[in-house]
Amino acid sequence: MSPKPKSPQTVPSDPATQAKIAAALALSDQREECLLALAKIVQGCTRCPILAPRRTNTVFGSGNPNAELVFVGEGPGADEDAQGLPFVGRSGQLLTDIIEKGMRISRSEVYICNIVRCRPPENRRPTDEEAAFCRPFLDATLGVIRPKYLCLLGATAAQSLLGTTESIGKLRGRAHEYRGAQVICTYHPSYLLRNPAAKRQTWEDIKLLLQIMGRKVSP
Repeated sequence: MSPKPKSPQTVPSDPATQAKIAAALALSDQREECLLALAKIVQGCTRCPILAPRRTNTVFGSGNPNAELVFVGEGPGADEDAQGLPFVGRSGQLLTDIIEKGMRISRSEVYICNIVRCRPPENRRPTDEEAAFCRPFLDATLGVIRPKYLCLLGATAAQSLLGTTESIGKLRGRAHEYRGAQVICTYHPSYLLRNPAAKRQTWEDIKLLLQIMGRKVSP
């Protein structure tokens, strides 16, 4: 059964930002240089009236620009806002453990980013409008990296990218497709910290991801 479609959130178009993104993508055939150029555009972005004025740092993304696998979360927390890097707090440590201890892949081999590049107040979930303001940067990031696989962490990332209103509980446990990439959805690490029992289901999702990637699956 196909996921229930979600009506896209629209925000005012911004030709100037689109032109900057296009220029960044045309700057070089080197993915790392393109991502650095995009990150600089994000640093100066003030489009979102709620998140932009409150941030300490923008949090663009980090990892291997040639990664086959990209993890997408919802938004930066306090630690990420302070350091300007994604998943560096307790949730980040758990994600690192999932990648390195569970998948037996170095975190440096993958790329990690979020739906929004600025921290939502009180670490709440980003709104659809906030996600829409950041969407051009997410699309450009994935367009540069061109991953074969995506792991969407939590309902916000899954619903936003897949364009659905289905719950994460219904989206997880099976493969999806997004612009040519094979997609697995699972619980966000912050949810796992609050609900440790869900780690078992997350491990099942990660094993499915490993199978899809053609990698060895530990028991």
